[in-house]
Amino acid sequence: MSNRIKERHCRSDRHMSNFSFRIISLMHDSPLLPLFRNPQRLLKAAGLKPGQKVLEVGCGPGFFTIPAAEIVGEEGFVYAVDVHPLAIERVKEKIRRAKIKNITPIPANASNSGLPDQSIDLAFLFGLQYIAGGLEDVISEMHRILKPGGVLSFEKTKGSEKKLREEVERGGFSYSGRQARIFLFTKGKDSENG
Repeated sequence: MSNRIKERHCRSDRHMSNFSFRIISLMHDSPLLPLFRNPQRLLKAAGLKPGQKVLEVGCGPGFFTIPAAEIVGEEGFVYAVDVHPLAIERVKEKIRRAKIKNITPIPANASNSGLPDQSIDLAFLFGLQYIAGGLEDVISEMHRILKPGGVLSFEKTKGSEKKLREEVERGGFSYSGRQARIFLFTKGKDSENG
């Protein structure tokens, strides 16, 4: 493939990715969405509590980010990770408007977050149809950064429940239960080095 074609193909992928992000943003920023998909209720079902350090995997335009920061409160903290630069910019904009101090957006792939070992109480993955880097690598990273006894929460979207459970359990987690569409997994308390 010639360089000119490769360059055009990359621009086209970037354009489609940006276009897709803008469509998702329109849906997530709609004042009607919380009526059908209450972020506070879903986050509480995922196990968020005041004072926790939380990682949001694939924050997108921040539909769950601000509500997560409100739940964990001033004593808690939210790290919002996404690979898409527009997502990070949108979350930063929402943080500025809301004047919230307990959120840090991280432009990174969730399979390599850059967070310290055993530094997070809870990580959640909501509404992701596709996970950059693959689910196995993300689960491995979540196991590394979660504290012993930490919770990994998934909102099931598509695919087999059995397959999801097997894949997460293979990554060193125990299935803890389900709250509606939210699947909860716990990192073993005896895990020492992630």
